[in-house]
Amino acid sequence: MEFSELIKTATVEDVLLSRQGLPAVRGTLCITSHHLLLSSCPGGELELWLLIRNVDAVEKRVQNLGWYQPPRSGGSPRDPRVSGSSGTITLRCKDLQVLQLEIPGMEECLNIASSIEALSSVDSVMMLYPFFYRPPSLRLQQGWHLRVPERHFQRVASQTSRWRLSTVNRDFSACPSYPPAVIVPAAVADDTVARAARFRQGGRFPVLSYFHPQTGTALLRSSQPLTGPNRRRCREDEQLLGTILGEGERGFVLDTRSAQAAKQARISGGGTEPKSCYPRWRRLHRALERGRPLQDSFSRLAEACAEPAVSVERWLGRLDGSRWLSHVKAALSTACLAAQCLDREGGTVLVHGAEGTDSTLLVTALAQLILDPACRTLEGFQGLLEREWIQAGHPFQLRCARSASSHARGKQEAPLFLLFLDCVWQLSRQFPFSLEFGEQLLLTLFDNAYASAYGTFLCNNERERSLCKVKESTHSLWAWLNQPEERHKYLNPLYSHNPLVIWPSVEPQSIQLWQGFFLRWIRPSQHLQEAWGEIRRLVQGNSSSLQESTGKRPSQPLPEPPAGTGDGKVGTAGTR
Repeated sequence: MEFSELIKTATVEDVLLSRQGLPAVRGTLCITSHHLLLSSCPGGELELWLLIRNVDAVEKRVQNLGWYQPPRSGGSPRDPRVSGSSGTITLRCKDLQVLQLEIPGMEECLNIASSIEALSSVDSVMMLYPFFYRPPSLRLQQGWHLRVPERHFQRVASQTSRWRLSTVNRDFSACPSYPPAVIVPAAVADDTVARAARFRQGGRFPVLSYFHPQTGTALLRSSQPLTGPNRRRCREDEQLLGTILGEGERGFVLDTRSAQAAKQARISGGGTEPKSCYPRWRRLHRALERGRPLQDSFSRLAEACAEPAVSVERWLGRLDGSRWLSHVKAALSTACLAAQCLDREGGTVLVHGAEGTDSTLLVTALAQLILDPACRTLEGFQGLLEREWIQAGHPFQLRCARSASSHARGKQEAPLFLLFLDCVWQLSRQFPFSLEFGEQLLLTLFDNAYASAYGTFLCNNERERSLCKVKESTHSLWAWLNQPEERHKYLNPLYSHNPLVIWPSVEPQSIQLWQGFFLRWIRPSQHLQEAWGEIRRLVQGNSSSLQESTGKRPSQPLPEPPAGTGDGKVGTAGTR
């Protein structure tokens, strides 16, 4: 396929671009294979540079229809446009930005709309922009090998000898959605692990996510066991989970489905761990929505935020009706439960739902943020995302194919990663000194998960990335973010290392709308920018005073103010 086949009209003059909160701009619109460009007429300044992959929905309207004059046969062609006609294209982007283009000529309008729709829906991974993007400041393969399971295992090995690094999945034969190296119990051989994999949906056998050094307990994740209606057993799976628990220790299976849903899964071959076969494991059910219900919740909230001049009563009703904040509360509550089992109950925790690629990863990643101060640093958070989302097999290509505005959503789309980022924002709001990174990093991560110039979030798992040669042919987002000139933009100026566990409040009054995301294109952020600028100046002044009095330089560069920030009181500890 050639991109030129999808572009029906490449350039249109005299196009009017309108964006909420910004003055309208008239200029020349150009479509390339991956971008939509608009340069203003007077000075030729570039006013718009939009990655077409960011377009979620295209709405077109033709107006002021006149008469149509077709080309003459055997003579010079006449202008095929409709005389005096024009069209309006509304682009609803995956990052919730809305752009309006007024285009002279009906045919040009329809051609532009058709071209954008085709280019934004290209299915082939290797035709996406990351395979063509070559920034001069980066080199290929830079940043791809900084956060791998081997590095995580080195930390675990320094704390305990009960785990080992296994290459049972080196050719992706045991589990296509796991990375080649995983951490498994030291006392279990690879052939036992391989047999246990056949008993779990998608081959996702129990692997270590986090070792809690204070209690010596472990956080694991997997998919559901394939017990089926006949309550099938697997001795190797029972051995694997039994080996994890020491003498007198107990474990918790935290199932992210309701008890009823888990019971119904047996009809299609799935199920749960029977108590008779796993006597030292206690099962807990905490239902978390995923799939279509979560996608619909996201769409309803985005629609409510975009509604102009809405009354307070209607806004509160639509906010409550979207149920998005209920999903945030449920995710944080479940993560707190997992963290409490590890930290306060002294029990090992296995988290799974059905496939183990969505809500399972949401819970394990959030639990580590609550427990582990290392995950709250900028570098540690990137490592957490790499381990618990990217290499752990969250299907980004399927889940992030469409956002809140698409009219043709499939069954696979779901904003699980957005829900995770929202929960992280809630933590940063309740504990403003405990996370080294700020809101701007979370916004950047969302934008790149849905439409990116980098290959970090491409494909659905490590096997697909290996087949597409993503690490050899695209640039890493981490390499870009960790450049000194970029890194300081994402740091929290108020950060102070907190070695303690942070227990978020999940009371309704403590969970707030993430305005910096949902309202970032709607609400002016000038005053927030000014406030963060003042904070930056104050911190910079204190750092300069410290340097003058001690002769020591500040430990890190001071960040620029983020695009937006939430406000509110610091949350107090406490979930049951």
